[in-house]
Parts: sequence; structure tokens; C-alpha cells
Amino acid sequence: MTEREKVQNDALNIAIGKNRCGLGISMGVGKTLIGLNYIDYLQGVNIRKQRVLVVAPKLSIFDSWKNDAEKFNINIEDVEFTTYLSLHKKDPNDYDVVVLDECHSLLYPHQSFLGVFTGRILGLTGTPPRHQNSEKGEMVNKYCPISFRYITDDAIESNILNDYRILVHKIRLGSANNMEVNLKNKSFYTSEQKNYSYWTQRIMDANTKKQEQIASIMRMKAMMEYKTKEQYAKQLLNEIDEKCIVFCNTQEQADRMCNFSYHSTNPESEENLEMFKNDKIEKLSCVLQLNEGVNIPNLRAGIIMHSYGNERKSSQRIGRLLRLNPDETAIVHVLCYAGTVDEKWVDSALKDFDQSKIKYFNK
Repeated sequence: MTEREKVQNDALNIAIGKNRCGLGISMGVGKTLIGLNYIDYLQGVNIRKQRVLVVAPKLSIFDSWKNDAEKFNINIEDVEFTTYLSLHKKDPNDYDVVVLDECHSLLYPHQSFLGVFTGRILGLTGTPPRHQNSEKGEMVNKYCPISFRYITDDAIESNILNDYRILVHKIRLGSANNMEVNLKNKSFYTSEQKNYSYWTQRIMDANTKKQEQIASIMRMKAMMEYKTKEQYAKQLLNEIDEKCIVFCNTQEQADRMCNFSYHSTNPESEENLEMFKNDKIEKLSCVLQLNEGVNIPNLRAGIIMHSYGNERKSSQRIGRLLRLNPDETAIVHVLCYAGTVDEKWVDSALKDFDQSKIKYFNK
């Protein structure tokens, strides 16, 4: 039995011994296969066929379930699938088993289903909620408390995943007045520094929480459009000789960053992805679509343009680089605007990674 199979087996044994259970399993270890084996086990030990509902954030995730079921010869013909957004449309009395894929997506409104459901629940996540008193933390603790944890660095230590190094590049905001701002009655040019100061002041001057939230969102959107990171990323990309993926903020930025991009409005996306997977091209830019369910062989380098302060997005993106041979090391470049809220976002996004593997550079 391989180390990966041992972890899967340990997690499965814990899950089948509990009526409500959550598994915190690192990317690349096989969460979907554990879920499939869980369903298969319950169907085998119960006289009556179990009515199973699998819930996930996106419809595209179900392709991985169906592909793995076919690959490992597990029958899921009678299994139903739905998204968290549509969970309220389902009747809790119609099911015996619910599997919550990416269970960190749970929110209070999902109690309209889960609060009535009396059957077994299995939650699967690579990033359990960090804050137990948060909405997601309370929901996971209530309906699928995490009973087994096997984090990314555990998988690296066991040679299931390859090692990594994270290089955080702290970049100064641009001081040149080359950023165009268009208002209703006029347009003018300002600098990234001035624009950032403007939105920060708007946040500080907010009279209500709602105003503060809106100003914070507007500041984040403005920062995603700043060109300094983009210029720096292009220079960095030219210096990287290995196969490299660039996670961009927008589709337009992805098209500017590389000759080959992958996003929903690019008709050549699938062709570009196949060429990238088959080593026919060395650089590919994308936005969010590669976060889940895509394995890219020989991917040794990556650039993350923006962290959002979201550890899940960062973990998913870094996870694309942890599928090399166990004796290899992937290099992840994270871009950060120095002296801004971006530093807080990056620190938050990387909090769950081994801090000894993270280095910071002031540019």
C-alpha cells in the first residue's frame, strides 16, 4: 500500500465510523476518491440502496467525480449532484447520505436543508475554516466537524507531493501620473500611489460599515488594475526558463501577459491548455478556471499576481505546482505591493504554509 493509499484508507475508516464527519485533506491526496469509496462502502453494507447527494460549489467539479468513478470502477449511476447555490431546492427527506465537497463553502442559508436532514454527512475540504467562530467555521463544526487532518506539508513530508519554495516580491506602487481615471464629466491622470491613498482615505472617512465595505472593494478593484505588477511580472516571466503558469486578475490581463491564455472567452483556451500540458508551450496565463480539477505535468514555476487575502484561492493555485516528482521543488512567485493592504492579504493567504519555505524580497 502506498503512502497516499494509506492516508486515504485512514481517512475513510474515520469517516465511516461517524454519522457526521469532516475530512481536511491536502490537495493532491485524493479527496474525491475518498468520497467515492465512502459512497461505495455504504452501498455495500446497507441492505437498501442508499440515496446519495453530492454537493459542490461548481458544476465543473462533478466531472472529476464522474471521471474518477469510471477510472476506479465505482458505480455512481444513482448518485445525484447539486451545487450549494441550489441545495435549497432539494428535499432533505429524499436522501440518506450527503457528501459536501469543498465543505468550507457552507453558509447559514444551507441550514434550511441540513437542519432538517437526518442522514449521514461527509464533508471534504483541503482548507478547513481557519476561524471557528466565523460563519463557515460554525457551519462546518455543526454539520461536518473536522475529524481528520492531513495538510499540504504532511503530504510533502510523506513524498506524496513535491516540495515548494514561495518567493514574495514586494513592489512599490507607481509614482508616475500614467493611470487614467474616467468620471462622468471628466477624465484625468493620476499615479498608483495617489489612487491608493484616495481609496484608503475613503475607507477611513466612511460613516457606515456599508460605505467602508464598498470603498474597500473599490480599492481592491483599483489595485488589480495597477500596471506596476504587470510590468514586473512580464520581466520575471522572461527570466524564468522553466514551464510557468501566471494567475492573472482579469481576462484582459491574461491576454496581455502571455501569448497563450486560458479563460472562458478565449475560443482557443482548450487548445492552449492541451499544448501547455503536453509541453508544447512553456508559458500560460489564466484567471480562475485552473483552480480545481486540472493537473498539469512538469509545472515547475508559477506567478500569482494577486492574493485577495484568501488562503483557499492561494492554496488552490499553489496546488497546481505540487504535482511534480517528490524529489523536485516548485517555485511560486507571489507579487505584493509594499506598504499597502496587499501585505496583509499575502500574509493571510500564506499563513498555512511552512514559513521557513517563504522568502521576502523588496524590489
